Parts: sequence; structure tokens; C-alpha cells
Amino acid sequence: MALRIRDIGIRAASALVLAPAAVLAIWAGGPWFLAIMLAASVLLSIEWAMMSAPRAWRLMAGAVGFGLFAAVISAHLQQLSLALVMLVFCAAAAGVFARSRGQEAVDAAYGVLYLGWPAVLLIWLRDGTSDIGLVWTVFAFVIAWASDIMAYLVGSAVGGPKLWPRFSPKKTWSGFIGGLAAGTVAGGLMAVSFDMGIGVGWGALLGLAASLATMAGDLWESALKRRYGVKDAGNLIPGHGGLLDRVDGLMFGAVVVACGRLIAILAERAS
Repeated sequence: MALRIRDIGIRAASALVLAPAAVLAIWAGGPWFLAIMLAASVLLSIEWAMMSAPRAWRLMAGAVGFGLFAAVISAHLQQLSLALVMLVFCAAAAGVFARSRGQEAVDAAYGVLYLGWPAVLLIWLRDGTSDIGLVWTVFAFVIAWASDIMAYLVGSAVGGPKLWPRFSPKKTWSGFIGGLAAGTVAGGLMAVSFDMGIGVGWGALLGLAASLATMAGDLWESALKRRYGVKDAGNLIPGHGGLLDRVDGLMFGAVVVACGRLIAILAERAS
């Protein structure tokens, strides 16, 4: 019990240090949000390389990082279609480059797609410095954070049957249900509190879907770590491991929120 409380304390302290920088960048938008996304791309590329190709991590990090930079900058220019095309092209180029240097082409190509797809959509969601972009980006982060925190707290307090012991032995069904509930409530509250162009019911449903995606992203990263034989993606954040360990759920949740935003835009244009 004492160890669990200490773990929660370390996680909380890490969040208090890192969260303000993320919040300020999201609030400011524009070049500030681009800067934090580029910094994250560098760190994530290194962590992916250290995890997937530890003996040639510099080569892998360079291949993946170049692809992420090209896609992220294209998205910042509000060229979503170009960014997505660039993402696919850079993934293929990273794979070819890695293979030419004796590394796994699939690891390099997948690294660009896995890390780049949510980065591009998060920049599209933020939409420069627009107020509506701010609200939708905050929505994505709030759902991911609420789901992750409540899943951890409920799972730690209640325990019970394991969710997927083969890949993630610590996660429980109680934590999973607690995370879904938190995401649903947070989505409804966000929709009713801010002018997002959606009702409370749609906000709660989108929160539920994004929460489910958030936890799926967490499980998927656990499966990837098991595949590569590592415990954590890195050791950047005390109590959390690497940056990828912290944003794995957000990466999947942001994709669902972006789809919700697109549906809202299309519905508004049709009305």
C-alpha cells in the first residue's frame, strides 16, 4: 500500500512539472503548439528507435524523426491532405532507408505512421490560434487524461480480474470501466460547458469512444513493448517511463476526437 501511494505521488509530481508546458502551448496555439509538437516528435523518435532498434537507434531515430518533422510542418501550414500524403511517403522512405542500412524496414515505416498520424491530427484540431480549435484540442487532452487517471485510481483501489494479462498484467477490468465512465462524463461536461457545436449527448458519446480509444492505445503500446522486450519506452518521466508511455492513449484518442470534429463540421455545413 505504501509503495502504491508513493507511486501515485511520483506520478502526480511529474504531471505537475510537465502539464503546465503542454497547457500553455495548447492555449497559445500557432508556433508554440508547433514547437511542442516538434519537440515531442524528437523525443518520441528517439524512444521508438531505442525500443525497436537499440543497436542502431541513431539511424532509426533519424529516419523516423525526419518523416515526423515533414508531416508535422505540413499540418502546421493547414495542409491536412498534404500532411497525410507526406506521412505515407515519409513512412515508405524511412522503411527503404532503414532496409538499406540493414535495419527492419517495417519498424521504421510503422514508427513514422504510428507516431505521425496522431501528431498531424492534433495540429489540425488546434487549427492555428482559433478558439474552436482550442476547445476541441482541450477536449482530446481532457478525455485522455481523465480516462487514464481514473483507470489507474480505480484499478489500484478496487483491483479485480485482469483486463489483458498477456500484455499488460497490471490493468484490470475495474480500471477499464472507471476510465470509460470518466471519459464519458468528461465529454458530456465539455460539450455543455463550451460552444463546441455538439450537444451533451453527442459529447458524452464522443467522450466514451475517445476514452475507449485511449485505453486501446495504452494496451497497444503494452503489446509493442512486449514485442520488443522492454518494460518502458524510456525513462524521461519519473513514475511514467518515457514520453510514449505517457501519450500512448492520447495518440489513439486524438484520432477519434478528430473524426468527431470532422463529423461536426460536415453536419454544420449540411444544416
